[in-house]
Amino acid sequence: MMEPHIRSAFDHDLEAVQAQVMKMGGLVEKALLDAAEALDLRDEALAEKIRAGDKAVDGLEELIQTDCARIIALRAPTASDLRTVLTVMRIASALERSGDYAKNLAKRSLVLMNAPPINGAPGSIRRMSKLVVQQLSDALDAYIARDAAKAWEVRRRDQEIDQMYSGMFRQFLTYMMEDPRTITACMHLHFIAKNIERVGDHATGIAEQVIYLVEGQMPQDDRPKHDAVSETAE
Repeated sequence: MMEPHIRSAFDHDLEAVQAQVMKMGGLVEKALLDAAEALDLRDEALAEKIRAGDKAVDGLEELIQTDCARIIALRAPTASDLRTVLTVMRIASALERSGDYAKNLAKRSLVLMNAPPINGAPGSIRRMSKLVVQQLSDALDAYIARDAAKAWEVRRRDQEIDQMYSGMFRQFLTYMMEDPRTITACMHLHFIAKNIERVGDHATGIAEQVIYLVEGQMPQDDRPKHDAVSETAE
């Protein structure tokens, strides 16, 4: 068992790194919502701001990984505490990747600003982004609260995101078949939707880490998927 003073030091270090994780999560959530808004409003300045802001997300991820390594080296955590630190590191990695997807969304939005708009697509992208951001926020809340039930619910909701992505995929495919002039724009929109769907996968992965942290094992069943369309390439 840890000595009281070591326990206190570990808890303090863990609280500090968890605060950095939540800050990182907030930056990623805002970047996703702003990227969808930039696409909808054709706001070039906002899209460029998101691209530049990814450096802050990357910096936090590097800081978190470094701090977690220091905690392991200095505090020699017990098995359960080590599991917590490793979970933090995995969550930070998932958030960094999600930030990359937000940056990619902004980059493709800049390209689409020079193309004729696809009716209804920006609104659909914004709705999907809001759904995914809520999923990511709930996954992080589940981690802080050590709430396995909430984490299981986040995992279940991944089907809703897959369903929305599948519907958009079919919509873009229809546009391209009916009017070849829309192919370039629809391909960019498809990859934007796919990036958002991937963030949903990372949110689900965070939820699964929470389940592992609380219950001691990862979910044994495969993640439920709406259909095979979700398995298309990034």
